Parts: sequence; C-alpha cells; structure tokens
Amino acid sequence: MVIKKDGRREPFSRGKVLRGMEVSCRKRPVDTSSLDRAADEIEQALFNSGEPEISSTEIGNLIMERLLLMDPVAYVRFASVYLQFEDAGQFREIVEGMRKGRRSRR
Repeated sequence: MVIKKDGRREPFSRGKVLRGMEVSCRKRPVDTSSLDRAADEIEQALFNSGEPEISSTEIGNLIMERLLLMDPVAYVRFASVYLQFEDAGQFREIVEGMRKGRRSRR
C-alpha cells in the first residue's frame, strides 16, 4: 500500500509510476523500454523492501533517481511538479545541485 501525503492509502500502481515518467520524458530522447525497465526496477525495489506500506514520497524519490540517470531535463520536469516548485529560485537550486553532482562524479 502507498501512503499518500494527505494520509490516504491506496494500492501501489506501476502504471502511475510509468505514466509519471512518460510525461516527464515527453519529446525527450528516452525510449519506452528504458522507462519500462525503470518502472520494473522501482516496483521490484519496493517489493524487495518487505514493507507492507511505503510513502508516496519514497516512491517519488526513486522515480527522480532513475530520471536523473536517464535524462536531466526529464528529471527537472518531474521534480518541478513532484516538489511543487513555487518560484524560479527553487528551479535554479535543483539545476545547481545537478551541476555540482556532475562535477563531483568526474
């Protein structure tokens, strides 16, 4: 079961995970098989955790991790909706964080 931010509980939906990633990747060079594989990995990680309930926040974080590896633009698109950016400063912060992360990986 997924615990939503407002406390409601609903069954996990791989389809919702996949749709969220598809919307973020629209018109980006990310193939469908990569999205399917990422959705499978997220679903498997959740089931392997053995936890009967997981927060929607944890699922969102898993999605963001996968998108960041696949396509930075898709990552920012998803993050802007998921993290509910309220101004350009928040957008700038996430982009700067991505830049710093890239430099540290080189």
